[in-house]
Amino acid sequence: MTKSDKTGFEIPDQMREMADQSVDQARKAFDEYMNATRKAVGSVETTASTVKAGADDLSRTALEYTEEHISAAFDLAQKMVRASTPQEMVQLQSDYLRKQMEALGEQVRDLGDKASKTAKDVSSQK
Repeated sequence: MTKSDKTGFEIPDQMREMADQSVDQARKAFDEYMNATRKAVGSVETTASTVKAGADDLSRTALEYTEEHISAAFDLAQKMVRASTPQEMVQLQSDYLRKQMEALGEQVRDLGDKASKTAKDVSSQK
């Protein structure tokens, strides 16, 4: 047994060993917790990076489509100003609407495909 100099209180060696083992076990448990936490944080960072890349791609694509639609609207306006009859104006507008609806359908499919790909990429990381 070990004796304290000031108090005369004796701490049995077995208690010291148990306390030492407890500290070692607590340290190991903490190290395991920190390793699991680091792994989880890394996973979240990877997922966030994938989602951001997908969102950036969707944003760029949506901006491109917006530019295309605005350009088509200006083209229509120019053609309408040059039209010589009301029938020609109606035909120009009809053609414009048909083309825009076709383009919109393709663009919605494309954006949906890009969103699905991002979701698939995220889920494959888990």
